[in-house]
Amino acid sequence: MNGAPEPLALAPVMADALARWLDSERATRGRSDHTIRAYQGDLLAFLAFLGSYHGAPALPATLAGLTQTDMRAFAAAERGRGLSARSLARRLSATRSFIRWMSDRHGFDASKALASRGPKYTRSLPRPLAPEQAEALLDITADTHPEAWISARDVAVLTLLWGCGLRISEALGLNGNDWPLREALTIRGKGGKERQVPVLPTARDAIADYLRLCPYPLEADGPLFRGARGGRLSQTLVAGVMRQARQVLGLPPTATPHALRHSFATHLLAAGGDLRTIQELLGHASLSTTQVYTGVDDAHMLAVYRAAHPRA
Repeated sequence: MNGAPEPLALAPVMADALARWLDSERATRGRSDHTIRAYQGDLLAFLAFLGSYHGAPALPATLAGLTQTDMRAFAAAERGRGLSARSLARRLSATRSFIRWMSDRHGFDASKALASRGPKYTRSLPRPLAPEQAEALLDITADTHPEAWISARDVAVLTLLWGCGLRISEALGLNGNDWPLREALTIRGKGGKERQVPVLPTARDAIADYLRLCPYPLEADGPLFRGARGGRLSQTLVAGVMRQARQVLGLPPTATPHALRHSFATHLLAAGGDLRTIQELLGHASLSTTQVYTGVDDAHMLAVYRAAHPRA
């Protein structure tokens, strides 16, 4: 027992409003399931805070009376619980969107609450692998598993992530009818947005090697990448493959499957790729998201310079 009060139950009218807002975000803005779950947690935390703050379950009238002071109190409470500035910024953004949506439907002025600002935070730079590290990763993976087809599968998946810049969910979401891969692969990414991703011959060859060894038949509506028992390969297993390989190679914990996507972007930028093209290949909605890779490239060049000129 820590003495903290039990959170008040969510009022039915607010539970219904939250469900309808989440449905709206999913339908009209194309939010992913992951984002919807995050938003749901954000709003439940906010409504629970309001219930505790006012001593009664939050209602539409509670939202109508919100001020900047209330929003600052919520932000302070969340930071006090250890929420990072970045997570708090997203939580406040979701909260303001919900309040704006409620104000449109219930006809109240939410300008005081919406005037509150989220915390500033420094976007952390991605941690890509160097080209030679990525190559060593594939070499190690090719000899890791006693089952040859599983090793070939793992190499094919990691090659797709590095060579095409796919998200792990996008790679594992491919089905049999996506094979054979053409010059460009149509990927449905976050929010259901489609993009065209060029496919390198190396990636196509790696998948062909895997399919040649795979004991399971390739079915049009079945998974392209299968687990040991024939089901769709899970992200957890791929993360385990990366963890095992990075331990052998002495790579940092940041060497995750997603780091291969970062590597794709930074290696393309270093080779002269322009940001707009990289944005399209990665499926970023905003160019500002892609621009973070210019910081990675600058940091890499500075590290090389300092290594060559220790007194600099």
